[in-house]
Amino acid sequence: MSSLFRDHDATALSKLVKAREVEPKELVEQAINEIERLNPKLNAVTHKMYEQARKQAETLLDAPFAGVPMLLKDMYQEVEGEPMTFGSRAYQGNRATEDSLYARQMRQAGFVFLGYTNVPEFALMAVTEPQHKGPTRNPWNPDVTPGGSSGGSAAAVAAGMVPLAGASDGGGSIRIPAAYCGLFGLKPTRGRTPVGPQLSRHWQGASVSHVLTKSVRDSAAVLDALITDEKSRAFLPPRFDGSYLRALNEPIPHPLNIAYSVTSPLGTAVDPACRQAVLDTARLFESLGHHVTEATAPVDGLQLAKSYITMYFAEVGAELMALEPILGRKVKLGDVEPTTWMLAVLGKTTSAAEFVMTLREWDKAAVQMEAFHETYDLYLTPTTAMMPAKIGELAPTGMERALISVVDKFGIAKVLQKVGLVDTLVQTSLKRTPFTQLANLTGQPAMSVPMYRSENGMPVGVQVVAARGREDLLLRVAAALEQTPQWLDVRQLEV
Repeated sequence: MSSLFRDHDATALSKLVKAREVEPKELVEQAINEIERLNPKLNAVTHKMYEQARKQAETLLDAPFAGVPMLLKDMYQEVEGEPMTFGSRAYQGNRATEDSLYARQMRQAGFVFLGYTNVPEFALMAVTEPQHKGPTRNPWNPDVTPGGSSGGSAAAVAAGMVPLAGASDGGGSIRIPAAYCGLFGLKPTRGRTPVGPQLSRHWQGASVSHVLTKSVRDSAAVLDALITDEKSRAFLPPRFDGSYLRALNEPIPHPLNIAYSVTSPLGTAVDPACRQAVLDTARLFESLGHHVTEATAPVDGLQLAKSYITMYFAEVGAELMALEPILGRKVKLGDVEPTTWMLAVLGKTTSAAEFVMTLREWDKAAVQMEAFHETYDLYLTPTTAMMPAKIGELAPTGMERALISVVDKFGIAKVLQKVGLVDTLVQTSLKRTPFTQLANLTGQPAMSVPMYRSENGMPVGVQVVAARGREDLLLRVAAALEQTPQWLDVRQLEV
């Protein structure tokens, strides 16, 4: 069974279980062995639930993925009684009081939980390097990041610890790690997957939970399993009455009109490998009989990025306010990481009116993209504008840490906002990943497909965006791409 997890996706493993060719407890032990072998090198798993998994494997459910092991993300994918730290040492003693709806649905689908994966503090960064648990490393090259915030999940799946892992995406946190680790990553339509029971929205609806997978069919089958009648959710997606898994076998109904762009919405540079990945994929679509046109999304990319950053300020500020009852005191600099603290300080100086204007920008972009998709079925861009950063490359410098201390001591955050700090943050924090936020703010489904490798052998992802509610179209297209030689097979990776 040494290559079982590398050679089989979750669907194939479930078939082996149903055929009694392998026992769930064997799969669990194999996964435990792989985690113990690989995790010291990659630091993808930060909390282990081995004994619970062994007990869970003894009870075989009549379910699609009965007995298949997986990992959950340490971010709103709670299991009752288990730690939930959100990647922060401030929550190191926190334990979940009940299961998340996400965990309930995944358990009902038959998955066996082996533990939690590493995340940046409060899932705020596109790299996974929390001070609390240390950096996660990319199995393709341990000197670089697997991305974030679902970086631990991506590294675990790409390395073959488990066939799939829980993930969530508030600004690219499924698609960016998928691109950096050679995986398939689908961000569903806003409201499609469960968020409760303690909350009815994450990040004002920008954040959506799903999985990172090696295969398209696993992603489709899990999406079927996650859909539930969640009455308290804040957003209702367009109705879909079919099965996403069955949709993979349905033909694409007509030649698609596809727009593509390799230009950053911020006007910043795009790495040649990221550009080439899109150009090659556009040509592939043409060879498959689709109509491909170079066209840019009709939104103000810079203004939308500013609204995204403003949401960041407000959400982090609220996160630290929610932390106060847990600590039993006011949160202070030192309880959280310097970048988190700075974002929270800026959030406290953001007015309610500014925040509402942020949401209006989201709605404006959503209307513009709906009109865009009346002409174009799909929109292709690079998933990221740059190749993965080296571990530690994006950590705050000594000067930046000193600035944060000065801002905290003298309360000058509002002054910094007025002198253009927001514009600076947009350029510095999003220049590496400027393409993914659009779909989060408009609520559209988007996916990263592994269609290219750079000259140094690293995976490069291509983002494909569809109109709201059209996950079925994205999955059909991904299934077609998966059959082409250009699709990167992560099973070739040996760690």
